[in-house]
Amino acid sequence: MEREIPPSACTIAGSDSGGGAGIQADLKVFQSLGIWGLSVITAVTAQNTREVRGISQVEPPMVTQQMQAVLSEFDIRAFKTGMLGAAGTIRAIDRELPEEVPLVVDPVMVSTSRHALMEAGARDILVECLLPRATVVTPNLDEAMALSGLRSIQTLEEAREAGLRILDLGPAFVLVKGGHLPGEEAADILLSSGREWVIATPRLPVTVHGAGCCYSAALCAHLARGCPVKEAFSLSKGYIDRMIRSSVRAPSGVHVLFPGP
Repeated sequence: MEREIPPSACTIAGSDSGGGAGIQADLKVFQSLGIWGLSVITAVTAQNTREVRGISQVEPPMVTQQMQAVLSEFDIRAFKTGMLGAAGTIRAIDRELPEEVPLVVDPVMVSTSRHALMEAGARDILVECLLPRATVVTPNLDEAMALSGLRSIQTLEEAREAGLRILDLGPAFVLVKGGHLPGEEAADILLSSGREWVIATPRLPVTVHGAGCCYSAALCAHLARGCPVKEAFSLSKGYIDRMIRSSVRAPSGVHVLFPGP
């Protein structure tokens, strides 16, 4: 008996050869949440959980072809962007993204191992092209500082201030991920015009590679299923907390998420 394809979502990001982040992690999350995962690869990285050894950027025309190929066949219910890397890539994506489909922008700038993943000048193009059309922007604390201009974020109040500044750049919602805030809890704050929601979970004593990618992918998956942003935030926060609790240890000692059976 024939089965219909599940709801589709598309990740636009770089490939992580170690499998813990990027395209590979996003597709695992989509699969675990019952979403048919599509991908547009923006860069190929040679990396593991310890380091990024090299990056090869995919040329913008090929990014455009990938976008057009998936859009021509699939009913894509949500997109997310991760590592974009270059200004030309961002402009190519901006030209092809349909206006009416939810968009999660994870503004990936630096890897967990502190390797730069965005070329000089590309951040301004990201702010100009993608943030104003984003449904949700999901910065971690370093990315929130880079986008907001704050020099330090050490408290939830400072995370709120950063989020409000990013909100002024045009997205409908900003989710500041507070996993690295001091304290015993990992508190995330979701902001929209005149509204905010905070969810805090106990901090777990592990270093996790790719958690931010998986979090934004879960958010994208729930939006693809038709959830409102607030509900998608709550479901994704619970999902990522469970995934960290059941994470597996890579040979380096760093943990990676394993959203499998």
